[in-house]
Amino acid sequence: MRRVASGLTALASVIAMAACSPGTTDAPPRPATPAGPEYLVFYTQGEQRQAQQAVERAGGTTLANDAKLGYLTATGGSGRFVENVGADGSVVGVSPDRSIGFADAGRAATRRTGGATARTAGDAGGAQARPAGATGRTAAFPDARSFTRSGAGEPLAGRQWDMRMIGADRANAKVPGSKQVLVGVIDTGVDGKHPDIAPNFNRELSRNFVTDKPKDEDGETLDGPCEARDCKDPVDEDDDGHGTHVASTIAAPINGIGIAGVAPGVQIVNIRAGQDSGFFFLKPSLDALTYAGDIGVDVVNMSYYVDPWLFNCTNNKADSRKEQLEQAAIITGMQRALDYARQRGVTLISALGNGSTDLGHPKLDKESPGYPVGEKKERQVDNSCVNVPAESAGVISVAGLGPSGRKAIYSDYGVEQADVSAPGGDALDGKGAKATRSILGAAPENVLRAAGRIDAKGEPKGADVVKDCKGGTCGYYQYLDGTSMAAPHATGVAAILISRFGKPGKGGLELAPATVEDLLYKTATPKACPTPRQYVYKAYGQDITQVCEGDQADNGFFGHGVVDAWKAATVEP
Repeated sequence: MRRVASGLTALASVIAMAACSPGTTDAPPRPATPAGPEYLVFYTQGEQRQAQQAVERAGGTTLANDAKLGYLTATGGSGRFVENVGADGSVVGVSPDRSIGFADAGRAATRRTGGATARTAGDAGGAQARPAGATGRTAAFPDARSFTRSGAGEPLAGRQWDMRMIGADRANAKVPGSKQVLVGVIDTGVDGKHPDIAPNFNRELSRNFVTDKPKDEDGETLDGPCEARDCKDPVDEDDDGHGTHVASTIAAPINGIGIAGVAPGVQIVNIRAGQDSGFFFLKPSLDALTYAGDIGVDVVNMSYYVDPWLFNCTNNKADSRKEQLEQAAIITGMQRALDYARQRGVTLISALGNGSTDLGHPKLDKESPGYPVGEKKERQVDNSCVNVPAESAGVISVAGLGPSGRKAIYSDYGVEQADVSAPGGDALDGKGAKATRSILGAAPENVLRAAGRIDAKGEPKGADVVKDCKGGTCGYYQYLDGTSMAAPHATGVAAILISRFGKPGKGGLELAPATVEDLLYKTATPKACPTPRQYVYKAYGQDITQVCEGDQADNGFFGHGVVDAWKAATVEP
């Protein structure tokens, strides 16, 4: 699984090892059925025409031009199409477009929710700009009095050690967050029907940029059978569970069932870029970020890295020229998309990663390329290689903590890479392993059933799953570990800051990402490196040594400090 998350099983394995609206185009109309594999060809600014000529010389055909991010979509020619196109000076990277087919904006399809109803053009895969007169936000700013009780009173609040660690239980009552704040969850989807997400879920603005892919190129199972007729899930579904967990940590409402999120008053927008299988490919990520910028999302949570490379290197001798060009495309394309979103007011927050690695001094990559399945190779890497988006410019990256406050055993770290830290869970932070040391978040019932985690009567089979009911309505929750779980805590705090200090803008509140970043650091609680700095984790009979560099104000384990929702809710301007 490529998302940046880890359940108990995944955690054990870690320890065991140590479009948006399309841009203008003068390309030919896209054919109904593209011939041959498709590629994203990134060109230098002002050199679109030369890049198109390079495509043609290589025997390919340009299908479209994304002027916003500066790339062509093209079909390939000969077996060395990528290398031939990449040899042109106008081209900075070439990546396969790993999606299957494409969706006609005008095509209707059936949904699995509530019978067969027409899907909107946006749901069908084309991200539509917000329609005139429909902001997708409610104007009211709810204050504490609009809630019957604080998050501390939610039925499962006693299990949320993470919220107490960052003062979110107290902040809930003071600044629950504004409905004018939109939080984009770029993930595997969000179960918008879950009772602890539905009240804050913005279905109108949510989009799915992913087409389910039953099998990979080698015929191996990838996403499995498609649940929807056109293999595009509705915008309120999550067949993986990862995005739903993330969304609930950010903004589970105070409604008398389950848990409360860090900012229980803000809105969640599902901007899906991840496959059911947990892979995140380049094109959906580009589309998701561009869409977030276009519709006025305030902050996005990215708890994943872009496949198929864990570390992207543009000149690694272990890689072929084709592989180098793909990694260059990921670095360049994602940076352009991140810049596009940030320039339009989107604060960018990412999970740091779960490889237990010092990202400032990486040495070995055994996970790449992770797709197609079975293609991995072992290669030496160094600090010129980057994890995307965690190490991309303009992104706030979050390290994970266990309940004792230590850096979680699995969390990546690095004095240049860790910006802040937040509870991510650590089942091994204490004697033995306990699920309750992980982060409790909402889980889709269908995912738990498929995984065999609940029985035929709907009762949990283990301590890692919790059921809570109110008035005949029941919701499920699951404990998970990972920096994927840490990032949404920081995202929720950012949403509180935007709620407090944002100024009225186009349809909602606006606060410059640089200002959000400064306030997030200002309100974080500084935490020094452990003594000694060579910290030894003991687990499963193994000793894992990690070295913390930096001072209390900024170090590789905790960054600028542990995010603090209470300080965010009370800090003076």
